[in-house]
Amino acid sequence: MTKRTEPYLHGTHPKEQRRLSKLNDLLNAACLRELSLQGGERVLDVGSGLGQFSRAMARAAGPRGRVIGVDRDQRQVMEARRQARAAGEDGVVEWRRGDALALPLRKDEWGSFDVAHARFVTEHVPQPEKVAEQMVRAVRRRGRVVLADDDHDVLRLSPELPSFSSVWAAYIRVYDRLGCDPFVGRRLISLLHRAGARPVRNHWLFFGSCAGDPNFPAYVANMIGVVETAREIITGPLGMRRDDFDAALRETRAWGRRPDAAIWFGLCWAEGVRP
Repeated sequence: MTKRTEPYLHGTHPKEQRRLSKLNDLLNAACLRELSLQGGERVLDVGSGLGQFSRAMARAAGPRGRVIGVDRDQRQVMEARRQARAAGEDGVVEWRRGDALALPLRKDEWGSFDVAHARFVTEHVPQPEKVAEQMVRAVRRRGRVVLADDDHDVLRLSPELPSFSSVWAAYIRVYDRLGCDPFVGRRLISLLHRAGARPVRNHWLFFGSCAGDPNFPAYVANMIGVVETAREIITGPLGMRRDDFDAALRETRAWGRRPDAAIWFGLCWAEGVRP
């Protein structure tokens, strides 16, 4: 099977960046609570993307702390810097362009971080174990390594929506074409163990909503936006008719206006400590 050379599925188009920004708005407060920064930590954020969560960690770490955000896409790094300036937080995070499989750290920085964090990274790399290995190397002894990622099999809609379920099943198959694991969330503890960390926590954050919640339209829009990023693969190599794909998304938008609609999903969370 021929695989694309670019594993990252979602891209950096302005529309997609807006979706990712809204996703941050929905997730960041819960993720920050789970991270439980006390202040003064040196934090490495791997796959920092638009940097909103990096900046949230920097605020929590405070003036005695330090946050370095690493992303391999220069457009994401530039947008992260732009958003930081617009928020009056220029300089609170040090942004670096680099690969999660070969972190751009100086010799004296290896083994110096209190926390290494990666969210929505391991699902987009063919060798997620190497990401975990780099992160374990980056933290000090007894430093924390946190992985947060998806297991796409846990999505449930109520009432059920067969047309979207078909699109979601095709979306999951896209990961196979890219050589990545759409179910990596269930393997995060294993990744930490194999990388040399001592797993200490296995958890997940509910990422769902229902009609009546003011944020519910944003959850529906995010769900649709996720599969739209894979439109060309789903309606091309995977063989779904474009009309069927478009009809499914129209039905999903209509479903999102039902007074009894609900989305159930979870962000898998794993934490380990370097011995």
